[in-house]
Amino acid sequence: MAKKVNVTPLHDRVIVKAAAAEEKTAGGIIIPDTAKEKPQRGTVIAAGPGKKDEPVTVKAGDTVLYGKYAGTEIQIEGADYLIMRESDILAIV
Repeated sequence: MAKKVNVTPLHDRVIVKAAAAEEKTAGGIIIPDTAKEKPQRGTVIAAGPGKKDEPVTVKAGDTVLYGKYAGTEIQIEGADYLIMRESDILAIV
């Protein structure tokens, strides 16, 4: 389940914990650190209330897919997270 953080995003912002990068391919080949791609899947940790006429549709605990370069990397209590607009989220898995 999602870890509780003491930060509340404003408006339509969402805090996401990125999933770990893949270590092996489906065929069993180990991927070196230099060839690993940035993950595009993560878990929503916190979500803001939304804009005036547009409430946020994701909630804490949802697994989402987002754009490759979406969001800004931040550190909260020693852990790495991404903060992004809800519009940067492509799908709820």
